[in-house]
Amino acid sequence: MSKDLTVAILGATGAVGTRLIQQLADSTIPVGQIKLLASSRSAGETRQFRGQDVVVEEATNDSFDGVDLVLASAGGGVSKKFLPEAVKRGAVCVDNTSAFRMDPEVPLVVPEVNEQALYQHKGIIANPNCSTIQMVVALEPIRAAYGLNRVIVSTYQAASGAGQSAWNELDREAQEHLDGQEMRAEILPTKGDKKHYPLAFNLLPQIDVFEDDGYTHEEWKMIHETKKIMLGDMDAPDIKVTATCVRVPVAVGHGESVYFEVADDSATTPELQQKLADAPGVTLQDDPDHQIYPQPILAEGSRETFVGRVRPDQENKGAFNMWVVSDNLLKGAAWNTVQIAERLVADDLVRVP
Repeated sequence: MSKDLTVAILGATGAVGTRLIQQLADSTIPVGQIKLLASSRSAGETRQFRGQDVVVEEATNDSFDGVDLVLASAGGGVSKKFLPEAVKRGAVCVDNTSAFRMDPEVPLVVPEVNEQALYQHKGIIANPNCSTIQMVVALEPIRAAYGLNRVIVSTYQAASGAGQSAWNELDREAQEHLDGQEMRAEILPTKGDKKHYPLAFNLLPQIDVFEDDGYTHEEWKMIHETKKIMLGDMDAPDIKVTATCVRVPVAVGHGESVYFEVADDSATTPELQQKLADAPGVTLQDDPDHQIYPQPILAEGSRETFVGRVRPDQENKGAFNMWVVSDNLLKGAAWNTVQIAERLVADDLVRVP
């Protein structure tokens, strides 16, 4: 596709939305016109896109007239309200909320893993959960080479994964604690539950609400999104996945301890490291002798997924551990969304079937 596109960013003033603007500006997408959409509270604010001031507009159904491509990150309820309407008006939408991820009619895409799923889109493509994205980027080159039987993941997720307000709350709590004051928790672990606990100088083993089986919804998402992305079926039994998700007092950058069992148990650590080093979107940082390994503070601002601490389970042949870190607001959100859009443009898929 060579024509210039009219692109709308829905949720343009949030933590992810501001990064969507920058990632789009730095992308290969031929943007002829940009529309920045948000709630009435943000309407009238100004943002810059490729050196030009753009006024933020209140999102309405009519906002999507003439729009070719929508990049959305304004909350699931907003996406459910506006994106079907945008599709009716001819736009293709890439959604960075949970609204459509488990819809069997909506592709759930990480370009390094399942770009081919884009060809099945019906106007909406879902961006997976941030913690799922970085894990499957790291696991895919291993799965492709050696097969994958089981994944056990423990996450260490940054405050910004819960939004700008949670990030602000972490900063405030830290200052309160340092000032000898009581920390006031109003948001975390999740707005949707009864109690709130401070994150500063603390760990919260709850992300999202609890399901009836004792797993949180974040853990449920990691399990079923991994299966849908890798196997095309959210309930596929071929790869066993389980997760424990923990919020940690880090501003940006999720860490994950990933334990996995491969089907071909002849795989060796050096072979896995080489597959990771050669994989698109992956940077291998794995030199224990020089204390080189991924860290959130070093990953912030990068589009890459960083992998290190690759090592075998000494008591279970064919099983390994690795440590995975990525900027949850970029590869986990804004960049993966724009990356999907780049592939849609490159493959001439910016059209409603």
